[in-house]
Amino acid sequence: MDILLREYLPILIFLGIAIGLATVIVIASLIVARQRPDSEKLSPYECGFEPFQDARNKFDVRFYLVAILFIIFDLEVAFLFPWAVSLGKLGMFGFWSMIVFLGVLTIGFIYEWRKGALEWE
Repeated sequence: MDILLREYLPILIFLGIAIGLATVIVIASLIVARQRPDSEKLSPYECGFEPFQDARNKFDVRFYLVAILFIIFDLEVAFLFPWAVSLGKLGMFGFWSMIVFLGVLTIGFIYEWRKGALEWE
C-alpha cells in the first residue's frame, strides 16, 4: 500500500504547484492591474440589449430562432463530415440514414425561414 501511495506523490506535488501558481497569478493581477471599469467596459457586448435585473423578462423570440438555426447547421457539419469519410463502409443503409437526417434538418431550416429568423431588423 505504501508503494502505491508513493506513485501518486508526483501527481499531488504537480497539483499543489499548479494551484499555488494559479493563486499567485490571480492575486498578482488584482494588485498590479487597474480595477477601474468605465462605461465602455460595462456596456453590453454582442447581446444587443442592456442587461436587466429580472431573468424572467421577455425578449424577442428571434434570439431563440437564431440559436436553433445555429444548432441545425452545427449538427449538420458535425455529422456530415464523419459520414462522408466512412460512406464506403456504410453502404446504402448509411446513405439513406443520412438522407433522412438531412431531411429533418431541412424541415427545421424551412421552419426558421418561415418564422423570419433570417430577416433581422
